[in-house]
Order: sequence, then C-alpha cells, then structure tokens
Amino acid sequence: MHTYDFTPLFRHSVGFDHMQSVFDNMISYDQTASNTYPPYNIETVDKDSYRISMAIAGFSESDLEIVATEDKLTIKGEIGSQEERMYLHQGIAGRSFERNFSLADYVKVVDARMKNGLLHIDLVREVPESKKPRKIEIKNELHSSIKAKTGKFIGRKDKAVA
Repeated sequence: MHTYDFTPLFRHSVGFDHMQSVFDNMISYDQTASNTYPPYNIETVDKDSYRISMAIAGFSESDLEIVATEDKLTIKGEIGSQEERMYLHQGIAGRSFERNFSLADYVKVVDARMKNGLLHIDLVREVPESKKPRKIEIKNELHSSIKAKTGKFIGRKDKAVA
C-alpha cells in the first residue's frame, strides 16, 4: 500500500487534514466481490441534487435498512430465511450486503424508494445561508461598523460605571 504525504498542501489551508486519510482509503479500496455487490450508479440530477440507484433484485423494503448520519450513508440488505430450492443455475445473488457512502458537508438524504428491482436514494446539498458566500461592502470611514455595532471605539474603556 502506498502512503502519500500531503503536508506541503496543508501550509495554505485549514481544516483539510482529514483529506489524507480519505485519499489513503480511496487508494487502498479493494475491488473484490464483497465491494462490488450490489452494483450501483451515482448520478447528478441537478446542480445540488444527486441520486444513488442500486440494483437489489430479490430484496423487499423490509429486507433493507438505510441509515444516514452527518457524513455517512449506510445501506444494509439482509434477506430473511428462504425456502430451500434446487437450482440448475443461480445467477441472481441474494446475499446480504452493507454499502457505505461518504457524504460531503451539507448533503442530506431526502427520499428513498424502490421501483423495478432498483433502490433509488435522492440526496440534496443544502448549504445554510450563513455558510454561503456574501459580498462585503467597503465603507469609507474607519471603525464605522464596529462603532455602530458596539457603541464604542476599540481600545477605549466605557466611561459609564455602574
């Protein structure tokens, strides 16, 4: 396994130190059968809307569990006990699975539904107004906005004594 040193990138950024572990996990991701079942697509529906479609033939809604946390989406599937059958050929996999997706900041699951053997999970990025970029007006007076908000100049003690 390769480990990359991203230290030079951190000199000019704050709060991205977790990216090294994300990159290491992506590089070491194993494409074995357990990590490729069930197959899925991730599509962009709109600018801030996404859909995960997962092929889950043979599973019902009661066989599935979807859990969303702040930064992770977990989909588990477990088919209950099935009657014993004799197959001449078994091409439809009916095994249990657990699939995890990392969610970016402010991405939330808004809907999950099944149709024609596909599980569709809709996600939306909802950035709060306080986190969106805002234009700052440049004023001509020194300390004008601070004085207006606090009622006093910085560095001077309040003359009113209680």
